[in-house]
Amino acid sequence: MYLVIGATAHFGRQTVEALHAEGHGVRALTRTPEKAALPEGVEVVQADLTVPRTLPAALDGVTAAFLVLQYGMDATALIEAAAKAGVRRIVFLSSGAVVDGADEQPDVIAAYHAGVERLIAESGMEHTFLRLLFPAINSLTFGMQLQGGDVVRAPYTRASFSAIHERDVADVAVRALVDEGHAGEVYDLTGPEALTQADQVAILAETLGRPLVVEDLDPEATRKQMARFMDGAFLDALFAMMAKAVDRPAEVNDVVRRIAGHPGRTYRQWTLDHAPDFS
Repeated sequence: MYLVIGATAHFGRQTVEALHAEGHGVRALTRTPEKAALPEGVEVVQADLTVPRTLPAALDGVTAAFLVLQYGMDATALIEAAAKAGVRRIVFLSSGAVVDGADEQPDVIAAYHAGVERLIAESGMEHTFLRLLFPAINSLTFGMQLQGGDVVRAPYTRASFSAIHERDVADVAVRALVDEGHAGEVYDLTGPEALTQADQVAILAETLGRPLVVEDLDPEATRKQMARFMDGAFLDALFAMMAKAVDRPAEVNDVVRRIAGHPGRTYRQWTLDHAPDFS
């Protein structure tokens, strides 16, 4: 039995669907089973990572688990419960900000994910870390702006990222869960092309058939506004990452092709798949 933790979020849902499509037994963990809307045949269980007593039943009979965590969530109880339940393998969706061997991680995002990686590595379970830096689904934030016109405003529009389709993340996760040979591996996940945010908007404009325009926002003013409802240290890390990516082509690798067995989906394909989200 394969368990997906964070099963109703983008990456978890795609992984559940990919495992199910291959005919594997899948159990989806969620706090709100009534809202899961997962494929028929998927076992949906209610559990809460912050309530340790709910975990043993969800982990019973599980051989491998895919772990998608909300930033900042304490994974200690889960990792301990998984090891105690006899889970053989953990695949963790981590962050590309993590620096291996660093005495101190560069920011809070990297530090949090490095801490979870360390917990898993010390548990004795087989483990594979999928380090993700820029998911294409970040572009969904454009959608709210486009409801009111054809202008997309964002800081660092010349920052370059290799945006990866969530289905490619899921395809790699499935192989790491199901196949042998991935224990102890760390895979940096990228899309197949380096694009600036302005490039992404141009591609989205073609897909939607709309004359979208990009306008740069002042980074500091934007950060201060966002800090009113988001963690300041998290925002500092995010904005520093974007600043470093300005006028600097993002790294692109072939991990998706090597592990999933097919080329990574392009950003254009992502816009085609998500066009209804912008209507």
